[in-house]
Amino acid sequence: MARLADSFSYIVKRLLPFFLFFVAIELLTRIGLGIYAYRDIQDSLSRLPLALLVGSIFDAMVFPYLALPVALAALLTPQRAQGSALDRGITSALFFVFTFSVLFSAVGEGFFWDEFQSRYNFIAVDYLVYTNEVIGNIRESYPVNRLIAGMAAISLLLSFAFYKRAKLPAAPTLPGRAIAFGLLVVCCCISFATMQGRFAEVSENRPLNELARNGIFELFSAFRNNELHYETFYATRPEAEVEEFLRSYSGADKDSSSPLLHTIKGKGGNKPNLVMITVESLSAKFLQRFGNDQNITPNLDALIGKSLFFSDLYATGTRTVYGLSTLTLSIPPVPGNSIVRRPRNGNLFSIGSVLSQQGYKTQFIYGGFGYFDNMNAFFANNGYEIVDRNNMAKNEIRFANIWGVADDDLFRRVLKENDKSYQDGKPFFNMVMTTSNHRPFTFPEGKIDIPSHSGRKGGVKFTDFAIHEFLQEASKKPWFDNTVFVIVADHTASSAGKAELEPEKYHIPMWVYAPKLVKPGTVDWMASQIDVPPTILGLMGISYESKFYGKDLMKEKPDRAFISNYQQLGYMTKEGLVILQPVNKSSYYDRDGMTFTEVETVPADMLKTAIGFYQGAASWERWNRNEPIAPAQKH
Repeated sequence: MARLADSFSYIVKRLLPFFLFFVAIELLTRIGLGIYAYRDIQDSLSRLPLALLVGSIFDAMVFPYLALPVALAALLTPQRAQGSALDRGITSALFFVFTFSVLFSAVGEGFFWDEFQSRYNFIAVDYLVYTNEVIGNIRESYPVNRLIAGMAAISLLLSFAFYKRAKLPAAPTLPGRAIAFGLLVVCCCISFATMQGRFAEVSENRPLNELARNGIFELFSAFRNNELHYETFYATRPEAEVEEFLRSYSGADKDSSSPLLHTIKGKGGNKPNLVMITVESLSAKFLQRFGNDQNITPNLDALIGKSLFFSDLYATGTRTVYGLSTLTLSIPPVPGNSIVRRPRNGNLFSIGSVLSQQGYKTQFIYGGFGYFDNMNAFFANNGYEIVDRNNMAKNEIRFANIWGVADDDLFRRVLKENDKSYQDGKPFFNMVMTTSNHRPFTFPEGKIDIPSHSGRKGGVKFTDFAIHEFLQEASKKPWFDNTVFVIVADHTASSAGKAELEPEKYHIPMWVYAPKLVKPGTVDWMASQIDVPPTILGLMGISYESKFYGKDLMKEKPDRAFISNYQQLGYMTKEGLVILQPVNKSSYYDRDGMTFTEVETVPADMLKTAIGFYQGAASWERWNRNEPIAPAQKH
């Protein structure tokens, strides 16, 4: 027992300076984020002490992992060198690495919160994979070199003070040090077995719950859990019941291979071209139509009266890959990673496959490097030709940042591709993805009245300018009169809010502009991104065998939407919002306009419908498969 006590005392004294620094920085991080998010948490300030307490517990449970290198160094340092200048030097060097890493993580959390209103989550895991774009984005958005220099200087000063003042404890024998190391490993095992992210849910206020979390814990938890198997984590119905629900919903024949397979009869006629412009982070709230008085979308505002405008449309998710998968596959969101980023995601039924079978040339055109988020692989494996930054010549790129070429450069390439398709006598479908409305919000100077690198407003207004310029140039082309232009957001600029899902923060606009083909007007009934593919194909007069979940909004008024944020799966109607959550949980919010109030009882019929849709969507591999398509080559 005496040896165990000595070992415990030894490891505690060795690690105490590390521990105190760690918990102090984590507390300061919470306070800083809390001040930044004050407006969002002010209604729940009575729960703030509990959030700070829970956060401190998380910190204590995370620390043993971070302390393992220090304990290992102590174990390997010979007994005769324990407490010597060499020992202090090694430990001081480790203290420098530790303090710098903790400071770096804290500053990074500030940047991450500014972008996503969240502690680290599995977006951060994705970003660790795509270091070139992410590091480049950070360098172009923030004074990184000065920040790193400042953190290094602070860490160096603290490490020097540690070397001068630290009194390392008397060393036990090698077996005693091994016991001390073992005690720390046991603490790690206890933390691994007991700690769960849901313990941080101390209130109904989402930002306050985020303060209670530990960013490092959330990062590694997300790394382990970024795939969520629906049947394991969510409420389910019997499979046969779900299949029958989908057959009834879609109108599929009872003997069809897929419960979604149904026939669409179009009006036929000349095959119009399709250009679908998916705009990065275009929230409805940026438009004058929805109350914005900053004049940052003058051209898009003017286009409303010339287009078929969809005023009550909702994005399904919070990232580009969720928007792209929905706009391509017409499928409700799935928990965890987007289908775009999952394995076995090729040869699926999509708007591209429908048009390919009709003889269209289908392309994914992106101003960035499409390997990011697996976009190129997804589209190529579903029959699209790929045109991304790699395919653009130097003289085509007048301006670029880490995320991609400026949107006006992108649209000039789109014009070239369309000219070529027209000359080849082929109808074309372009899936275009913009990048300028993304941090660092840089673009060519002199195009708009907002300077580059001055924030989101400039990014929005430059994209608005580039789209207007593109449509002006397109109007001079021989293919213009027979082309349908769709402008729709991939997601909003900020989907996080006080609650887990806030519907108004998923609200996006959509324009269908085709002066010779589509009559201007407004579609003001509630709809989802999943309805975009069948609606556009309906306007184009295309006949096809469909496996889409979405509805043609010109023929039906589904008055429902699907919204999600990786784990929370929302189904919204005029009456309210059902949210499916892990593990087998659900909640319901009664609706009054755009005010949602949580009530205790979840309506049984609405819950069954939500489960039917989301459980069915989770079977995308089985029900949305096409015959094999050879991957397209880069163009």
